[in-house]
Amino acid sequence: MSDLKIAVILGSTRPGRNGKAVADWVLEQAQQRTGATYELIDLLDYPLPHLDESLPPSIGQYANDHTKAWAERIAAYDGFVFVTPEYNHSTSGVLKNAIDYLYGEWNNKAAGFVSYGGLGGARAIEHLRGISAELQIADVRQQLSFSLFSDFENFSVFTPGPQYADQAAVLFDQLESWAAALKPLRAAEPLAA
Repeated sequence: MSDLKIAVILGSTRPGRNGKAVADWVLEQAQQRTGATYELIDLLDYPLPHLDESLPPSIGQYANDHTKAWAERIAAYDGFVFVTPEYNHSTSGVLKNAIDYLYGEWNNKAAGFVSYGGLGGARAIEHLRGISAELQIADVRQQLSFSLFSDFENFSVFTPGPQYADQAAVLFDQLESWAAALKPLRAAEPLAA
């Protein structure tokens, strides 16, 4: 087993959310692999208020206990799979807020994206790619996009087709490769903000 640790971050906290089933499926697919250890981070377990740090995250001087706990959790990982809904042509506010809290803890790590929505959530992923670039997160090409119309029964019961397992394997292959390749950068001095 590799020493790579990758977090599957569930980016929705809505009551009745579809994201939990999607994140559980992603984690189930990932746990069959030996290239990394995958763990679920549910943002329900990290109830961060709207960003309430007075200093920019790039300074790395966090004042609040909730920020310090969140930073410690994220710092432990080499890469991430962001599971995001698409709300109003973008990602969820709760995921964007959680990302915005930190800076250095995201740097020189890899990310993959899994989305869901009326059009598969592709626009949410496009916004996350721009955010990732600013945070020095290397995002991989492969992504998974699930449609509420064809991958959910009655828009609420997740029923992914068998083709998605192969697509997920490609995402994990890319993510693990990039996370491993970036390890030397994480061991070096941090890049200037």
